[in-house]
Amino acid sequence: MADVEHETALPSWPVGADAAHVAARRSLASAEQELRDQLERVAAARRRMPPGPLLADYRLAEGPADLDRSEPTRDVRLRELFEEHDTLFVYHLMFAPDAAEACPMCSLWVDGFHGVLPHLRRHTAVAVVAKAPLPRLRDWARRRGWTGLRILSSHGTSFNADLRAEHPDGTQRPMASVLRAEGDRVRHFYSAPASFPDGGERGIDLLSPVWNVLDLLPRGRGDWYAGNDYVPDRA
Repeated sequence: MADVEHETALPSWPVGADAAHVAARRSLASAEQELRDQLERVAAARRRMPPGPLLADYRLAEGPADLDRSEPTRDVRLRELFEEHDTLFVYHLMFAPDAAEACPMCSLWVDGFHGVLPHLRRHTAVAVVAKAPLPRLRDWARRRGWTGLRILSSHGTSFNADLRAEHPDGTQRPMASVLRAEGDRVRHFYSAPASFPDGGERGIDLLSPVWNVLDLLPRGRGDWYAGNDYVPDRA
């Protein structure tokens, strides 16, 4: 702790910074601290949300933990996904039943969750659910290198539609959800779609370090969009 306190006593600008840079950085630091405090207030309000509805006893299709194997597959109850935890973090991967591959942006988010999976699993169970048939979904997970993630297909169920991760016309919607175990049942706690109710985007950007790093760069994030073409095929 002493080292941390010593570190915070240092300024956020390097030796040789001129007065204009120092003044601007100090002003920016105040704005950043205000943003931090607002984020903490929002997080506290999220935790005070009243209970959501109890969910149906969905059966989702899952294959072996080894993504190189295709059999055996089984239907898994939603409640089983919690394992030893009382919460479950679900990422609703945009991957339509007739699509050739998953959404690039959704894949970017799942790449990030996969990278910090050991840390997340100390606090919650984690699963990725998509509407695509299980063989196609598992092939995509194998190409992305999502070893260790629970990858499940909701094909043939109303899971996506009931949780609003799917529009009435079947179009998929990127979203993250948190569910809670309640005895042998599952209760909805929170969902965050990629877009806000007013139509603006960036609804779940805070869940990916990529956006946060890009926002630090001189050019910002611009109109960049993730692609599936630069991720090595691990087949």
